[in-house]
Amino acid sequence: MSTASPGELRELFLFEDLDDDKLGWLSRYGTVGEHPAGDLICAQGDPAEFLYVLLEGEMVMSQNVRGHTVEINRTSRPGTYGGAVQAYLDDQIEQKYAHTLRAVRPSRVFALPARKFAKAVRVWFPMATHLLAGVFFGMNNLRRAVDQRERLTALGTITAGLTHELNNPAAAAARASAELGDRLLGAQRRLADLAAQGVDCTHLSALVTLRTGLPGAASTARRDPLEVSDAEDELGDWLDGHGVPGGWDLAPGLVAAGFGTAEADEVAAAAGEHLPAAMRWLAEVLEVAQLQAEITEAMGRITALLDSARQYSQLDRAAYLRADLRELLDSTLTMLKRKIGAGVTVRTDYDADLPAVPVYAAELNQVWTNLIVNALYAMRGAGTLTVRTARENDHAVVEIGDTGTGIAEEHLSRIFTPFFTTKPVGQGTGLGLDISWRIVADRHGGDIRVESRPGDTRFQVVLPLTEQPAARE
Repeated sequence: MSTASPGELRELFLFEDLDDDKLGWLSRYGTVGEHPAGDLICAQGDPAEFLYVLLEGEMVMSQNVRGHTVEINRTSRPGTYGGAVQAYLDDQIEQKYAHTLRAVRPSRVFALPARKFAKAVRVWFPMATHLLAGVFFGMNNLRRAVDQRERLTALGTITAGLTHELNNPAAAAARASAELGDRLLGAQRRLADLAAQGVDCTHLSALVTLRTGLPGAASTARRDPLEVSDAEDELGDWLDGHGVPGGWDLAPGLVAAGFGTAEADEVAAAAGEHLPAAMRWLAEVLEVAQLQAEITEAMGRITALLDSARQYSQLDRAAYLRADLRELLDSTLTMLKRKIGAGVTVRTDYDADLPAVPVYAAELNQVWTNLIVNALYAMRGAGTLTVRTARENDHAVVEIGDTGTGIAEEHLSRIFTPFFTTKPVGQGTGLGLDISWRIVADRHGGDIRVESRPGDTRFQVVLPLTEQPAARE
């Protein structure tokens, strides 16, 4: 170990404005280490004991993110520093190196003990120390608060969308259920009338059998509106010609249930002179069946929505398991259906051969939500939203694209920076993409790539197909 002279330290941009006394103090308490290429200067997670300043050579700063080494900076500029850079903040907090420093080629590095560095900053720059500490702790607290608010806002958006989507089928089921009781009583009365008029059991049985043999509403759904209209006119004429009062009012409901003149002839054969009463009973029974079908459909939609909500929140799954990305993406699209709007076309292109991916499913759904909401904002209610999955070597890729205004080139390098946003004041916190990046990179060992130009913006989320041991921590 050797020392650095005050003159050598003065040549560094970090110390160039210090007076001779301060430079002499640094020279007395600091030492100079010689590091060959590849030598470890300090390791992330070790106790932060020294501030390191590059005198000559080249070093690289990196961080271990969930088992993956991410290079942060590589420099040969004298005066570049790392190590215990926040030692002056609080003596009561045991500080550790937040990054790793390694020599890229033979280098000379000035090392100043963390305690000496902390004392120098506090004594020489007391006001700056308070300001820097305030900024550091204030930004940390603000980031946590806004992070939580961003999550709650996303949850509120999803809850509002789910409530809206559930309202329609729930209202339809309630309406059909209310009408069902009246129609059942009406059908019972019509059946009693037929019995009172002397229709025997054999004919009643034939009518019931005819009702169960009808093709149902599905056959009508396959016809175009003109065919349905012609069928209603034909049946209305038949009923009117056979003396059934209000036949034109009965015809639409009967046709909707798959009823036609051929079936009407069978009813006439079974009911004989009691045809009008039989037709009205049959119309009531068919309406009951239609109301039951509406309730079944509405409940099916509610069940599907709740299943999508379950997939979105992943409340019934362990934290880290293999999941089908298609299911996660579809559930997110369902939750955001109300926000997507009629002017946006959604196109999905899923790789059928993509295997299940080990993920924190609920957290990834927040990533999809952030990216899709941003895409919708960029398209201003009109355009095409594309959701695609693919395999790229040993990684899965989820691409979310839009045809919106695009991201300005000067903003591309900053979009994942905390609190950076291009939205107007009050419309964005600048944490959506930061949260997304941390979920993908920190929690899953993946990456997010972005390409953008007007009319074509694509965010690609890259996830490893193999389980990451660090993800279970």
